[in-house]
Amino acid sequence: MLNVPSDIEIAQAAKMKPAMELAKELGISEAETELYGKYKAKISLDVLRRHKDKPDGKLILVTAITPTPAGEGKTTTSVGLADALARLGHKSIVCLREPSLGPSFGIKGGAAGGGYAQVVPMEDINLHFTGDIHAVTYAHNLLAAMVDNHLQQGNSLNLDSRTVTWRRVIDLNDRALRKIVIGLGGRTDGVPRESGFDISVASEVMACLCLASDLMDLKERFRKIVVGYNKEGQPVTAGDLEAHGSMALLMKDAIKPNLVQTLENTPAFVHGGPFANIAHGCNSITATKTALKLADYVVTEAGFGADLGAEKFFDVKCRYGNLKPDATVIVATIRALKMHGGVPKSELGKEDLGALKLGLENLEKHIENVNKYGVPVVVAINAFPTDTSAELNLLYELCEKAGVEVALSEVWAKGGAGGIELAQKVIQTIESKPSNFRYLYELELSIKEKIEKIATEIYGADGVNYSSEAEKAIERYENMGYGKLPVVVAKTQYSLSDDLTKLGRPRNFKISVREIRLSAGAGFIVPITGAIMTMPGLPKQPAACKIDIDANGVITGLF
Repeated sequence: MLNVPSDIEIAQAAKMKPAMELAKELGISEAETELYGKYKAKISLDVLRRHKDKPDGKLILVTAITPTPAGEGKTTTSVGLADALARLGHKSIVCLREPSLGPSFGIKGGAAGGGYAQVVPMEDINLHFTGDIHAVTYAHNLLAAMVDNHLQQGNSLNLDSRTVTWRRVIDLNDRALRKIVIGLGGRTDGVPRESGFDISVASEVMACLCLASDLMDLKERFRKIVVGYNKEGQPVTAGDLEAHGSMALLMKDAIKPNLVQTLENTPAFVHGGPFANIAHGCNSITATKTALKLADYVVTEAGFGADLGAEKFFDVKCRYGNLKPDATVIVATIRALKMHGGVPKSELGKEDLGALKLGLENLEKHIENVNKYGVPVVVAINAFPTDTSAELNLLYELCEKAGVEVALSEVWAKGGAGGIELAQKVIQTIESKPSNFRYLYELELSIKEKIEKIATEIYGADGVNYSSEAEKAIERYENMGYGKLPVVVAKTQYSLSDDLTKLGRPRNFKISVREIRLSAGAGFIVPITGAIMTMPGLPKQPAACKIDIDANGVITGLF
């Protein structure tokens, strides 16, 4: 087993370039760079406007098989691939989402990569960073406060308090806040009603940030946010409450992409942080489009498996951003595939070709899914020391049968040097197989038709069951004119189905939609499936128990 220091130890030993130097190398002027300390900067949207007529670089999406506790390494692969492309002499930028404090102090850990393929300063990125998620939290909660104040101060919009859909948010995992009662105490303490909290990264404000083209577009999206309904059943918006201007003001800095770097000084735009199981799961359009004007190759990742983040990247982000991806990398590990084949985590170090063969059905399905979008695929095998030659050969055989390139990736242990083979295969694929990108569905389809197309074609379901509440919501939203919006399904990340216990490639199942939410500002419909929660909880032993700081300011335990 390789004797590799911890992620945080590796990050703390990094030799970083000043952010101003990074910006200068990208052709970004000092006037377009706003420093947050020495190694972090926000980049003005003037950069994108100044380069609007310049051809885009090549866009590479990194996605993965269905996640397991064995780990896949999607962000690590994204960072290592960008470093490898730079080592090959290409100008590359990696575009990632910002980590949420919820997972950082919960069970998943941060989202800055791992081993020798990380973005730095790792501690800052995984903690408060440049304050973007806090800005999202306060913009969201300002609107929530204005909703309840309106109810208290005469309710001139005739808002029915029983129909208020706008909850509050906090960027922590706190299950006790999922369902609450507010306004208790007395007449001066507000109107009593049931409500709750979601995690900040699931906020519609976060989705608006990531899908907006500039600050005025963001403000217009805020104006359209529906907070509830009046007693005649008509939507009441943030614009009706005159909240959208103040909300946009709170986001005036958050809209600007954040510039940091990898351990190998490759530029990185880390901006926006929606979850892919309960939101659209991609970094901001402004960051990705700016990177495409400044680099030959842009590597970006979408959350969880290709059934979640990649589907939403293609059908939502690419649609709103007019993006055309050139290649997709699907990350897989032998360990995770064996877990999909029924092997418990404690036994993953042993060779098991039978279990691997079963688990490979999961990878096969994700390859099929990406092929539906007309984007060429490369499979990256995130290497572990326990992988055997027989297991690797079996995986190679599947990829050859599927007609996709496959490369061994060792970026966790070797950084960019461990991603050269992957980078070469990606370049070769882009040059030899032009992308024929297309969407899975057209917006003219009904809400149900879009949900069912995703469920049957991407998840492999036999159909969709709807609760009576979901049926009524679909009818209401279509009657209000929201039926032509794209769909962002909230679903467990641990299975292609909506049942987290069904691993591998489930068959003979239906998706159950219990609720339909409207994100009119972000511009999509959210079907809530299975038992998915929009406010996660902490595990029995949270990561927070092991995170610490000493008198010298040295942080330990963060990963």
